[in-house]
Amino acid sequence: MQQITNTILMIRPVAFRMNEETAVNNYFQEDIDARNFDINTKAQEEFDAFVAKLRGVGVQVIVEHDDLKMDTPDSIFPNNWVSFHSNGTVGLYPMFAENRRRERREEIMTRLESEGFHIENFMDYTPAEDEGVFLEGTGSLLLDRVNKIAYCALSPRADEDLFIEFCEDFEYTPIVFTANQTVANTRMPIYHTNVMMALAEDFAIICLDAIDDAKEKKQVVSSLKQSKKEIVKITEAQIHQFAGNMLQVRGDNDKKYLVMSLAAHKSLSPEQISQIKKHCEILSSDLHTIETCGGGSARCMMAEVFLPKKLTQD
Repeated sequence: MQQITNTILMIRPVAFRMNEETAVNNYFQEDIDARNFDINTKAQEEFDAFVAKLRGVGVQVIVEHDDLKMDTPDSIFPNNWVSFHSNGTVGLYPMFAENRRRERREEIMTRLESEGFHIENFMDYTPAEDEGVFLEGTGSLLLDRVNKIAYCALSPRADEDLFIEFCEDFEYTPIVFTANQTVANTRMPIYHTNVMMALAEDFAIICLDAIDDAKEKKQVVSSLKQSKKEIVKITEAQIHQFAGNMLQVRGDNDKKYLVMSLAAHKSLSPEQISQIKKHCEILSSDLHTIETCGGGSARCMMAEVFLPKKLTQD
């Protein structure tokens, strides 16, 4: 079992803009005074440059294009609706925003199979949408794949019962907590776990200040320490620069990289950078438009592919 992969799926946007349906509880989104066409063009430029950087260090990036007919402004963040597992299982997840449900497209599975990956079966949690219950993929679920531990910050987009069901299905130990941010002097739930926390092979980036409950904080810290992960603490101010939204990947010659946005990279202190660099290199790319309008960053853009390769016939 591996914690990190060298293959990721990314969706190139065609209708990117600030999604009015997600803005109600994603406090990271801001409205840019620009036409949607210009916003999408800029997002495509940032996307293409990011893909080029990843490929430049040997990360296998499968780029699938969004479908304009679907009108899916957040399709650039595929990690919320799908997860790919080493036993050939694909997880499909219930999405809070109705226009994000259209991001689940069968042709993406066909594309992965055409790239030589084997899909054994699907775990489909999407019927929960009918009940108004959501669990937004690896935005909500942080998976320690080696130790089979799943971390989840509860929010309107991460339901506890559904999270427990996922853990039973995939045989993970659940660690549940609430993570908050201050919005207009009020503590409000952070919408996705992966905004305030990132799990790498040997370390974890986390904003412990976001976990207000002392018992929950202790449980999270204890679990990370037992898993022998060095804890790199970030602040709430750094969360707003997307310093929690990072993903460790593997490139050429098994070299490891912690991938993040330029804003996240710039927000890190020299001490935090040296903590990270003990374990791997940092790879950052400018994602300003995507972050500002989309309220998501580098990690959200990458759906990790752990699926097994098909056995070739002689």
